[in-house]
Amino acid sequence: MGKMVHKELEYLIENALKTSSKEFLKVVEDVQLLFKESGCLGSLKIKGKLVIVPPKGKAVVVGDVHGDLESLVYVLRDSCFIEKVCEGENIFLIFLGDYGDRGTYSPEVYYVILRLKEWFPENVILLRGNHEGPRDILAHPHDLPTHLQRKFGEEWSNIYTKLLKIFDHLYNAVLVDERYIILHGGIPSKASTMDDLAYAHKKHPQESHLEEILWSDPKEDMNGIYYSPRGAGRLFGEDVTDKFLTMFNAKALIRGHEPSREGFKINHNGKILTLFSRRGPPYHNRHGAYLLLNLSEKIKSVKQLEQYIHKF
Repeated sequence: MGKMVHKELEYLIENALKTSSKEFLKVVEDVQLLFKESGCLGSLKIKGKLVIVPPKGKAVVVGDVHGDLESLVYVLRDSCFIEKVCEGENIFLIFLGDYGDRGTYSPEVYYVILRLKEWFPENVILLRGNHEGPRDILAHPHDLPTHLQRKFGEEWSNIYTKLLKIFDHLYNAVLVDERYIILHGGIPSKASTMDDLAYAHKKHPQESHLEEILWSDPKEDMNGIYYSPRGAGRLFGEDVTDKFLTMFNAKALIRGHEPSREGFKINHNGKILTLFSRRGPPYHNRHGAYLLLNLSEKIKSVKQLEQYIHKF
């Protein structure tokens, strides 16, 4: 099994590097059909764009990749996700968004993550990042079109249009009851019900939930919310984190969005873990990191998760 799975990963990488525009389009169109906004997908429960994961098994949690194919491949090899899921292990692969932009291999990264979703639809969860956001709050500079044109020539525009549609299908957040809320950026500070998280995309832009999920950042030594220097989202204090976690019966928030010199960082007295899963320019972080999470384990602080963080 190990050798076969190794070949599958090598095949996936090779195809990502040489894929044609026709094949890429087919993958995008096929994967779009796999997203649900209600019901169940294997052991997952889907409510709007909130994925409820049972507190069983394990999860590989991957932060921002930003077109860094090398870092993505490292995570897949090191975590042995494909091997484990093929052997029947109860394991999920949760991406926190920001798959493209900033990195030359953005098209290849999208190809790999979409193929993984196609192969393992019940095990791969794709969250939305601010670089996959709605047009009115999409991150700038947005250089994905440049990378698509480099790879696909005159076909780039059609592919880009299809990818934008995929962005609208990506999920807002993951909930593991009594344990974790997992999303890209930050807390929707005005949320008062589960529906505010699950249907944030439908309430946008009249309500700020989606913008804050994609763009906000935690801030130490403050309470409440403040305008963010990013120009979108908010800075939020520990009191906002406490209220949100209590509302969702969770102990910690796991998120991406912020480059971290060591590949991860901890905020708000152990209530927030940030993961950033790529290295090097333009972010100049020394390490990338991903998390191998035991979903059944209950924690009091994300500091207990440091032993499960894999730096590279």
